[in-house]
Amino acid sequence: MSEIKIDKEKCKSCMICASVCPKKLIKLNKEHVNHAGNRYVEFVDKNNECLGCALCAISCPDMAIYEVLK
Repeated sequence: MSEIKIDKEKCKSCMICASVCPKKLIKLNKEHVNHAGNRYVEFVDKNNECLGCALCAISCPDMAIYEVLK
């Protein structure tokens, strides 16, 4: 079992990760910004739907997403 982690300081909110997630579990945080002033994405998986495919991490141009084993 794995979990997606997002480094909010590296995220530039390009939303590529959200567009490739087959379960649409990555959402833009509309309330907070990182140190660079960018809104960042968040991994929201309340029902444990993540497939662990890591397409989000593979597609992230800034390497802000990584997968950790639970």
